[in-house]
Amino acid sequence: MQGAAETKGKLRIGDDWNAITIIALSQDNPLKAVAEFVENAIDAGARNVTITRGRERGEHYLTVADDGAGVPRDADGVPDFRYVATHICDSMKRRINTAGAAGVQGEFGIGLLSFWTVGEWLSMSSAGADGRVYEMQMAKGKQAYTVRSRPLLSAGCGTRLRIKPLLPGIRQLSGEKMQWYLASELRERIRAAGVQVKIVDRQARKEFTVEPRQFSGRLLHHLPVVATQHGEVYVELYLDEANAENCVGLYRNGTRVLPSIAELEVFARSPWTDGRLQGVVDAPFLNLTPATRTGVIQDAVLAAFADAAAPLEDQLLGLIEEQRRAQEEQATQDTLRSIQRAFREAMLTLPEEEYDFFEVAGRRANGQGGGAAPPENESGVEVAERASGAERQRRFFEFAGPLHSVRISPAGCTLAVGASRTLRALARDASRRRIEEGVAFAWRIVEGGGRIEGVSGEIPTFEAPSVPSLVRIALTARQGEITCEAEALVTVTDELLPQPERRASRHGLPGYTLQHAPGQLWRSRYDAEQNVLVVNSGHRDFLYASRVKTLKLRYLVRLYAKEMVRKNFPGLPGDQLLERLIELCLYAEEHLR
Repeated sequence: MQGAAETKGKLRIGDDWNAITIIALSQDNPLKAVAEFVENAIDAGARNVTITRGRERGEHYLTVADDGAGVPRDADGVPDFRYVATHICDSMKRRINTAGAAGVQGEFGIGLLSFWTVGEWLSMSSAGADGRVYEMQMAKGKQAYTVRSRPLLSAGCGTRLRIKPLLPGIRQLSGEKMQWYLASELRERIRAAGVQVKIVDRQARKEFTVEPRQFSGRLLHHLPVVATQHGEVYVELYLDEANAENCVGLYRNGTRVLPSIAELEVFARSPWTDGRLQGVVDAPFLNLTPATRTGVIQDAVLAAFADAAAPLEDQLLGLIEEQRRAQEEQATQDTLRSIQRAFREAMLTLPEEEYDFFEVAGRRANGQGGGAAPPENESGVEVAERASGAERQRRFFEFAGPLHSVRISPAGCTLAVGASRTLRALARDASRRRIEEGVAFAWRIVEGGGRIEGVSGEIPTFEAPSVPSLVRIALTARQGEITCEAEALVTVTDELLPQPERRASRHGLPGYTLQHAPGQLWRSRYDAEQNVLVVNSGHRDFLYASRVKTLKLRYLVRLYAKEMVRKNFPGLPGDQLLERLIELCLYAEEHLR
């Protein structure tokens, strides 16, 4: 108002008790209150802290006992409880910090009031210079406090807090929950102080030791230093597999402020939100919110911290990208191995002479399946010795177990009348390892005509009858008292389908690569020169299948099956090609895993 005299003044508390009540009830996490009590013990130089949860005379209670320096004494050598009770928001630790003492965390003088969120009564006892025990009692919602001398002699220094009865909502606060919380909340403080924190849960009849939390993943070295005009930041980060639960905690002087630094708007970005990092970022110069001590003030100090962290973020993004590319490459190799295994198993059932493209059945028994020549500086003897050693090592680690199953290869084939072909018995253990020795075989014709030569061998020869028919061949495999059975079907016909043109060179099952071609209709193409299947990663089908690993694997198997059918049956009508495609997909997808 114009002409009015300017008035100045100072803010002050209008109702002291109302202010104390607001402060006492501002802490909404009882676990954080327990952490405050443990921190007070660490600040007092304690080497051992014991938290006890129990029940006495129908009342649940919680005690925190330590062997620290105890409550500071007055001029008479008595614990100065009066100072503690009458200097709320005026912590002596702030003056200690100002004087330059390291490792002292408190600064607000309100930690003791956290008991309001835990229970109804607080008793705090400490020894005096005369060796007697003195105790202060406070009640939730009451302004008065009492100090008395107890008829006990102290066995040493330290402080003991006892809260009872516990509030109904936190009576199920188990010792295990406190262990996990303190291991993260006070990780750095426990490590730096070397304090032993033990939790005795008498209701659960268990004891727990609080060990600083161990992170998973790969520890990152040689990270850029994050330094501001207010001080340096301690960074300990681990690169892990992508997981929504992975996060980096924000700490201040060893005490966790936020479970995830990404909770702050200035850090709500990559790499902190990618779910690939775990660890600790400790900025000792941040200004905490005094009431809950679970956040920081959004001031210029925080802004300077965010700016200084930019080089660190850039390097972390590069490391995450490298890991992502390595994982994609590994996933491609794993997928290709799964596809190869599926088609090899399918070839044990399908007629090999009809599905021979890519040589998916693997190398022949004589080992001359088109492998690469030995290096020029190795002789044939050296190559043979190296191969023999590798084989011995393989057999040592892949020793087959007892007989579990047997199959006939092929399980189905087509023969001209009067023709012959070899069959093979494949005995495997429960882990699908081949059993090379100790298995007896017995072949027989169950239905139809023809003849089997070598009925007790692993690789007999079947001679087709002179008339068209369907022949069912049975195989019995025995190893000791274990017996397994298998069957195969042979179609004997006057005419065979035209055989597809064979290539002079065998390629082996090709790898695959991705080409991003959105909007184009083709899903895959076979590059014969490079022996690679080119998959359109921009096709809507690929994008749809990529959402789930198993769905993507089946999609790629069907693309391989499409190319195999095209190359094995050139010139067949479309309906017959579709029949073959369904057949090949059925047998291949059965063995995907």
